[in-house]
This record gives sequence, structure tokens and C-alpha cells, in this order.
Amino acid sequence: MTLTTTSTNDAPPRGAGRARSIALLCLLAASFMELMDGTVVNVALETMRRDLGMSAASLQWVVAGYPLAYAAGLILGARLGDRFGRRRLFVLGLIAFGTASLACGLAGGPGELVAFRLIQGAAAALMVPQVLTSIQVLYAPAERGRAMGMFTSVIGLAAVTGPVLGAVITSGDWFGLSWRPVFLINVPLAAIAVICALLFIPESRSENPAPISLGSATLLGGSLGSIMLPITLGPENGWPTWGFLLITLGLVGLVAFARQQVAAARSGIEPMVPPALFSTRSFTTGVATFAALSIPTGGFFLVQSLHVQLALGWSVLHTGLMWIPFSLAVPVSAGLAAAVLAPRLGRRVLQIGATVLIAGIVLMWTAVSSAHPAVWLTVALIVAGLGFGAIVGSAGLLVLNDVPVQLAGAASGVFNTVQATSIAVGAGIIGTVYSTLGASSGLHAGYGAALAIMVGLLAVGIVIARAMPRTT
Repeated sequence: MTLTTTSTNDAPPRGAGRARSIALLCLLAASFMELMDGTVVNVALETMRRDLGMSAASLQWVVAGYPLAYAAGLILGARLGDRFGRRRLFVLGLIAFGTASLACGLAGGPGELVAFRLIQGAAAALMVPQVLTSIQVLYAPAERGRAMGMFTSVIGLAAVTGPVLGAVITSGDWFGLSWRPVFLINVPLAAIAVICALLFIPESRSENPAPISLGSATLLGGSLGSIMLPITLGPENGWPTWGFLLITLGLVGLVAFARQQVAAARSGIEPMVPPALFSTRSFTTGVATFAALSIPTGGFFLVQSLHVQLALGWSVLHTGLMWIPFSLAVPVSAGLAAAVLAPRLGRRVLQIGATVLIAGIVLMWTAVSSAHPAVWLTVALIVAGLGFGAIVGSAGLLVLNDVPVQLAGAASGVFNTVQATSIAVGAGIIGTVYSTLGASSGLHAGYGAALAIMVGLLAVGIVIARAMPRTT
């Protein structure tokens, strides 16, 4: 059964039962694949280097190419969905993602693998923005809590599934294929998702889609790429001067893009990112809060994984398995936050989640110095997972719920771009602090400084959240 086709100005379909549930599962599967692929390759890099004879630069591009192409194309992908149909762009993105994953898994050399990783990121940028927008179309505001709870549970689960799955696949040498199943596992998942999308996801598009200006799209994508490139490659290259120049150029480009969008709106042309979107207080203050709370998480996963290997001597597989308690706590907390707590407590859920995550980080600091670090890290990661789950579980609902449905595509693109950029910034800056201080003052000092930065940023997020509406 296929749901009725709707436009974004129509009331979202309700009471669609099993068909709508299958549509949601299809959307969640795509989000899971995209998020998992951002981290799944990290633990397989050394195996790839030996197998393909890869240089340090090509390894960096395997890691950096995916988030670079992804972040640069998110807003464009959202607006293309508004204009040409969200299901259509979602399916095209899925097909391209599955094909690029197959090509990555069959790559015969470093150049091929890097090129296909870039294509994979670009495909994800077509696919992912349609997820949040389709949820807003499928579910009325009063019903979105459960759907957003499932979506954000998937975010938390995928964040740690990547390292765990990557470690299990690489160490297990599945079918004698070494690292290649890290990518090939996406192919059957994408094929099933395509079939389900065609059968169960309704087509929707904006009644008044923004014109896709090649100049605007190039300016936006180029500006975001100029910011993301140094952030992702800078830590491995000692933060060269060209990186800061590129970041400055990217920021100037974003200012120029914003002025261009305001000018278009004043002249009566629908802009690519409507300034009216930021007149929704919950969206504007929520995005700022979400950015402050997302930056620490980028460093959280990276630094914790590095430290237990470097300081405690844990294996890659042991490190991956370490995250299981965290991954079990996140979906429980996220589902509760989205479906029950966020509608009742509003912004306070973000503040409570950040406070609990701070407590988990403090426990991590004491755990690594204890006589039984594995035991106490399990406790610390459960606490941190509950806090992280509350943040990701409520953020999407609190930030997007009051946005008019006709602006859902643009809002989804901005939200996803902020998330991707914030995580990259956190990984780049906090990871650099850890490695720099670790080399000069010892790993324990570097670890403590990195955790202190995370706590400080989470505290800033708690303060910014006070500007959000009390309830949604």
C-alpha cells in the first residue's frame, strides 16, 4: 500500500498505520547507513593502507572526503527535494549511495577509493535532508515525538555502531575480504530501502520551491567546503597557514551568501535559505544551542577511542566493544526524551541531558586513573549515553517542530549542516588539543584538557538554551 501523495501545504497524513511505520523505518535505515559510514572506516585504515599501498595523504582523504562532500551538499540536497520531490531525491540518493558503497568495496587502488568516498558523501547529501522533511510531512506536530524519538535514537546508535562494526569486520576478516565488507554491507541495505521507499513513502514537494541558482549553490557549497576541508585535514597536517586562509575565505563566502539570500527575499524571489526561517525563535535559538552541544560530541568519540588505545593499551576490537554500554543507553534515553520529556519540559530536556553528559565525562576522567578502568568506564559511558541520548532525542523535535511545513526542506538542510559541521569542528579542535598536549605534557594531561573543553562547551550550550522557548 502506498500513502497518499501530499504537498507540504497539505495536512500531514495521519492514521496511515503499517504503511507509515514502514516508511519511517525506511527513512531511519538510510540515516543509519549515512551516520555509520562517517566513522566505520576509521578502525580499518591501517588494513586499507597495507592492502592498497595507500599514502598518509590518501588515507586522510578517505576519512575527510566523505564528510566534506556531505556537509557541502546538504542544503542543496534539501532544496532539490523541495523542487523535484522528496521521495524521488531520497531514492536517487539511496541508489547513488549503494552504488558508491559497492565501488568503494571493490576499489583496486587509493585514487579509486578516495573518488568513490567523495561520491558516497555527495549521495548522502541528497538522501539525508529528505528524512527529516518527510517525517514532518508524514506526522502531524502532535505525533512527531515518537517518530523523532526513533530518528534520534538511530543517530546515537549509529554514532557508536560505526567503530564497533568496523572493528568486528576488520578483525574477523569476513569471507576473506578484509576491510571491504565495511562498505559492501551497505549494498543490500540500500537495495531494500529503495524498494520500501517506492512502495511506502509518499511523494511530497514544496508548493513554492526556491529556484536553484547555480551561483548560489556554488557559493554555498564552496564556502562550506572551504571551512570543512581545513577542519578535517588540518589536525593531521599541523594546521598549516593555508587552512586558516581557507576558513576565512569560507566565512566570507557564507556572509556573502546570507546577504544574497536577504536581497532575493526583498525582491520577491524565493531564496535558497529563506531568511524567514530564522524568524522562528525556537529554530534560531535551538540551532545555536544544538551547535554548542554538538561540538563536544565530535571530540568525545575520537579522544576516548584514542586514549584507551594509547594510554591503556587496548586493542581496536576492545575499543569498539567499549562503546556497547553507551550504545544501549542512548536509544533508551533518546526515545524517552523525544516522546515523553520534550513535549512536557521543552528546552529543559537539553539542559538536563547536557548536565548528565557532563557527569559522565567527569566519571570518565576518574575511571581511566582507577585500578579497574574497564569497570568504571562502563559506568561512565552509561551515564554519558543517557545524557547524549537526551540531547539528540529532543534536539530535532525542539528545533524543527515550530517551523512552518513549507519551510521544512530548508530547515532540515540547515539543521543537518550545523550538526555535520559542529561534529567536524569538535573532532578537529579537541582532537588537536589532545594530541598536542599529549605529546608535550603526557597523555593524561592531554586527556584532561580535552575533557575540560567538552565540559566547558556543554556548559555554554546549557546557557544558550535559556534563550529557547520554555515549551514547544
